[in-house]
Amino acid sequence: MAYGGPVYNEVPDTASIVIDCDAATRNLDIEMNGRPKKRATLKPRISTTNGVHELLMCPVCSNSMYPPIVQCPNGHTLCSKCKHKVNNRCPTCRHELGNIRCLALERIAESLEFSCRYQSLGCQEITRYYEKWKHEHHCRFRPYNCPYTGSVCSITGDIVSLVAHLTDDHKVDMHMGSTFNHRYVKANTLEVENATWMLTVFNCYGKYFCLHFEAFRLGTAPVYMAFLRFMGEEDEANGFGYSLEVGGSGRRQVWQGVPRSIRDGHRKVRESLDGLVIPRSLALFFSGGDHRELKLRVMGRIWKEH
Repeated sequence: MAYGGPVYNEVPDTASIVIDCDAATRNLDIEMNGRPKKRATLKPRISTTNGVHELLMCPVCSNSMYPPIVQCPNGHTLCSKCKHKVNNRCPTCRHELGNIRCLALERIAESLEFSCRYQSLGCQEITRYYEKWKHEHHCRFRPYNCPYTGSVCSITGDIVSLVAHLTDDHKVDMHMGSTFNHRYVKANTLEVENATWMLTVFNCYGKYFCLHFEAFRLGTAPVYMAFLRFMGEEDEANGFGYSLEVGGSGRRQVWQGVPRSIRDGHRKVRESLDGLVIPRSLALFFSGGDHRELKLRVMGRIWKEH
C-alpha cells in the first residue's frame, strides 16, 4: 500500500556518554624476569553505544530494563518483571537467581542520555535513560493510529500518509470545506450493537477532521452518536470548534464542542459521550414517516477559534 508519506523505521537509541568501567588510564608496575620494573599503560575499555543498549535490554522480553535489575550469581541480568516467567532461573546459565540486584548497571543507566526513538520524524529531545520511555509515550512526533473505525486497522503514520491510506485503502469520503449536511440511513433500527457508518474526512483550514456516526447501547438504551475528531495533537485541536444539528417535525437538537484529537481512540470519545447523543426514539421521530426506518440528516460546521 502506498501511503504517500514517510516510511517509519525504528531509530536505534543513541547515548551521549561513554562507559569506562576502569580508570581512563592505569599505570602498572610489571616485574619482567628480574629486570627493573617497567611502566605500562592500559588503554581504557570503551563500550559502543549499541553495546550499552544491549546491556540494558532484557534477554527475556527484549525491553529496556529499569530498577530493580535482577542479576544471577554469574552476572547475567534480566528485568524484575521477567523473573517469575523463568521460574527464578537465569535464562542464560540456568543458575538460580536469588535476590541479587545489579546496582552497577542501574547506576550506569542513570548517567546515560538518549535521543528519542522518533528522531528521524523530527524530535530533537535528549532524555535520561529512566525518562526515555515516558517521553516517547507522549512524544508529539510519534506516529498516529489509523482513525478508521469500520474495522480493525493496525496502520500507523503521519497525517499525510494516513489521509492517503484512508482514501486509497478504506475508500472514505473526502470533502473540502467547513460545512456539511450528511444523511444517515438504516433500515433495521433494532441493530445498535456497535454499528458504525462510513467515516467522512473534511479538509479545511489546512487541517483534516474525521466525522463519526455510530450506534450503541448506553446502558440498556439504544442511542446514536455523532462526533468530530481532529487529525493532529490535542493542543492544535483546542484551536477549533464545531457544531452538529439534527432535527425534524419542527424540532431540533444541537451540539457544540471542541474536536478531540485522534490520539484519543473513538471508543474513548464515545464512552465520554463527548458529542451529539441522540436516543433512538428521538432519532426515529426526527426521521419522520412511520418511525421504523432511520433517515437522519446531520448538519454541521467547523470553525477556527483563533
